[in-house]
Amino acid sequence: MQAGPSHSKFKLTRVGVTGVKKLVHVKRPQAKNVISLVAKMDLFVDLPAFQKGSHMSRNLELVSEITDKHMKTPVQDLETFCANTAERLLEKHEYATRSEIKAEADYFLERTYPSGYKGFEPYKLVAEARAKKNGETKKLIGVKVIGMTACPCAMEIIRKIGEYKNKIVPPTHNQRNITTVMIEVPRNNITIDANDLIDLSEEAFSSPTYSILKRGEEGQIVYNAHKNPKFVEDVVRDILCNILKKYGQLPDDTLVVVRSESEESIHKHNAYAERVTTLAELKK
Repeated sequence: MQAGPSHSKFKLTRVGVTGVKKLVHVKRPQAKNVISLVAKMDLFVDLPAFQKGSHMSRNLELVSEITDKHMKTPVQDLETFCANTAERLLEKHEYATRSEIKAEADYFLERTYPSGYKGFEPYKLVAEARAKKNGETKKLIGVKVIGMTACPCAMEIIRKIGEYKNKIVPPTHNQRNITTVMIEVPRNNITIDANDLIDLSEEAFSSPTYSILKRGEEGQIVYNAHKNPKFVEDVVRDILCNILKKYGQLPDDTLVVVRSESEESIHKHNAYAERVTTLAELKK
């Protein structure tokens, strides 16, 4: 049925499967241990106008074949795994001209709590890859990080109230901020460490957040955040500054994506900002 003719001659941009969960074993070149990630994946190819449907089972067969193989030999990173899978998809779907893979996985990184104790905090690894029939493949590595922002606008309004005029840190309302940062990885053995992307993201918040805090630590986190109020626009711009400092040596056409959303506490809507650009544009 899938290989039959289409009744209406429209090409489709993405056809495939979403929400495929697989166990992916990763061992970075500089790492000592293998990390096992439960990755949720979306796998797509384009569909020509003349064909009725895509052979979706091939997507599932391929990703199972690759993950089973890497049970013994881990992949070097999630983004390369996606890139290799995207290239293999085009071999499986001879009618397709482009393929796309998106993957997301839970990831834990050791952090030092305000108390001085160490523990592991949760983040998300994000990877994407796009392959074309002509051999061009692009891959991106990214992270999704949760932090805290303190609203500068409400703080400035409160500062005008008499009893707060002489306060160094007037009160304001807080927001939970969810930020996604992605960078294109050049295909010349340059690696971008997800841990670094997490660090430069958390540096841009009013404050990082933590799973475990005692009462005094909660107060200190709030106080520190209110000394460092941020709009969601500030978060994106500060991350762009950090990326330029950290990765300015990468090729000028390197793609950079920063998306940030602050979940409002006094409104029923959220605040959002993003920039999709290249390093060349940032350098300008």
